[in-house]
Amino acid sequence: MNASLPIDFPVASTAHLRSRTALVLHGGGGPGTVAPLAGHVALHRHVLTPTHPGWDGTDRPDNITSIAQLAAGYLALLRERGYTDVVVIGSSIGGWIALEMAVQAARAEQYRTSIGAVVVIDGVGAIVDGEPVADFFALDARELADAAWRDPHRGYIDPGTFTDEQRAMQLANRNTMETLAGRNMSDPTLMARLDAITVPTLVVWGESDRIVTPAYGRAIADAISGAQFVEIAHAGHLPHLEAPDATWTAIDPFLADI
Repeated sequence: MNASLPIDFPVASTAHLRSRTALVLHGGGGPGTVAPLAGHVALHRHVLTPTHPGWDGTDRPDNITSIAQLAAGYLALLRERGYTDVVVIGSSIGGWIALEMAVQAARAEQYRTSIGAVVVIDGVGAIVDGEPVADFFALDARELADAAWRDPHRGYIDPGTFTDEQRAMQLANRNTMETLAGRNMSDPTLMARLDAITVPTLVVWGESDRIVTPAYGRAIADAISGAQFVEIAHAGHLPHLEAPDATWTAIDPFLADI
């Protein structure tokens, strides 16, 4: 399943090893959606913030056609560059990648020390009875803002204001997401595999998320031994953007304790 990723991860240096490394993984909206999150975590940790292959004009290798393959590629890259005990923090699809990385690392001896902890923020990927993932690909811009944001006015961007270049990039990002995550943005095997995760895990969820509900998030946390679940008030699918202070209050003690 391993595949080489066209991502320029730095080699782990002595300076990097003085502080624990965090790998911050973005969702379908691209790397800009996790920039404030990465910036906050970087106050105390060395942070890696890759752009997933196929997003924002980057190349995607032909053999990366699933989230599981992308997760395997990230694990291989961490090992190749000498990173261990990494805190993987993922938003939305990034949360799915983080969970998949943790499962794969728990099951493969060569990656056993790669992942030290996981933070999932409104992640997709699992199938939870009675709590379907919203049909992202059927939503227009207004409907997506309504589903993803507690205050849709903050999240809505009029597509009519896009340049041709921005429109083409958005379409390419969307096509990449559909290729890797599928139309349903889920893996029917994921939920049953989450019990393999033994590293400390925090699941953070916006109370007003209508892409994946808080009940969906609690089910993910319940499937992972010892996982903590925190609901963020006044926030939707991207609590680190809508309610950053409350999100930091949830994340910081977890990161300080691991």
